[in-house]
Amino acid sequence: MNWWNEFADRVEHDVPLARLTWFRLGGPARYLFRPRDGEDLARFLRRTRQEQVPVKVLGAGANVLVCDQGFDGAVIRLDRGAFKYEKRRGNLIEVGAGVDLMPFVRRWSQAGLSGLECMAGIPATIGGAVRMNAGGRFGDFGGVVRAVDVVLPDGTSETWPRERLRFGYRQSAIRHEIVVSAHLELSKEDPVATGARYEQYFAYKQSSQPMRDKSAGCIFKNPPGKQAGKLIDAANLKGVRRGGAKISTHHANFIVAEADATTSDVLALIALVRERVRDRFAIELEVEIDVWSPVGVTEAIV
Repeated sequence: MNWWNEFADRVEHDVPLARLTWFRLGGPARYLFRPRDGEDLARFLRRTRQEQVPVKVLGAGANVLVCDQGFDGAVIRLDRGAFKYEKRRGNLIEVGAGVDLMPFVRRWSQAGLSGLECMAGIPATIGGAVRMNAGGRFGDFGGVVRAVDVVLPDGTSETWPRERLRFGYRQSAIRHEIVVSAHLELSKEDPVATGARYEQYFAYKQSSQPMRDKSAGCIFKNPPGKQAGKLIDAANLKGVRRGGAKISTHHANFIVAEADATTSDVLALIALVRERVRDRFAIELEVEIDVWSPVGVTEAIV
C-alpha cells in the first residue's frame, strides 16, 4: 500500500510546476497535495515526515524559481476554501493563507482600511507575504501582522505573535512551518485617501518594473544603503543574455524568461551578476527569490 493512498483524491503525481510559477520555468513535482483544511494538512505533514518526503509550499509562485529537474518531493497548495477566507471585526482582519494578496489589498484599501496600500501590485498569497515579509519601497507586509497561525512539520498547530515572527527585510522567522492564516490590524481612514494611495503606489510599480514579462520580481535583495538594480546597471549588465533568459532593460534587478528559457539560463545570469558586482563594487549580492533544487533545499547561491 502506498503511503499517499489515504490522500489519493487530493494528491496528483508528476505535476508540471512551470505553469504554477510566474517564471513559467522548471520541471515537475513528484507529488502535488491540496489539503481540504488544516487538519488534513496536519495529517499529510505527519505522514510525509514519517516517510521522509521533502515538502514545500507553493503559493502564487511569484518569487519562485524551480530547477529544470523539478522537485522530488511533495508540493502543497493551500487553494481550497478553508484557506481562502476573510473575517473582519472592526479594524482587525483574519485571513486565510491561500488568499490572493493583490485583490485583497485593493479591496480593503478602497474600503478605507489603511496599512495595506504599500503592497499594491505585489503578487503573492497571504502565506507567502508573511513568510518573506513581502514589500517594496513604500513598506512591507509585516507592518500590519499581529499574529499568524502555523502548522509545524510534525503536524502540531501554533499561533505565533508578532514578536516571535521577527520580521526583517524580506524575511521572517518562518522556516519549515506552514502559515495557514494571519491576523492583521489596519486603521480606518477616508476611503478616498486610502484608495488614492493604493492607485499611486500601483502606478509607480507599473511604471518602474517589467510587470508584463515572465519573471519572479526582484532577483536580489538591496544591500545596506544600496540598490541592487543600480549596481547591476552600473556593471553594464542590462540586456545581457544567457540562453533564453535576459536581464531586463526596464529594471536591472529583474531577469525575464523568453520562450526558450530554462532555469539553468536564469541561474547562469544570477551567477554572472553576482560575479560582476562583486568584482566591480566588492559587494556580495544576496538572492531574494526562492530557488528550488530537486531534493528540496535552496540552491547554494544565497
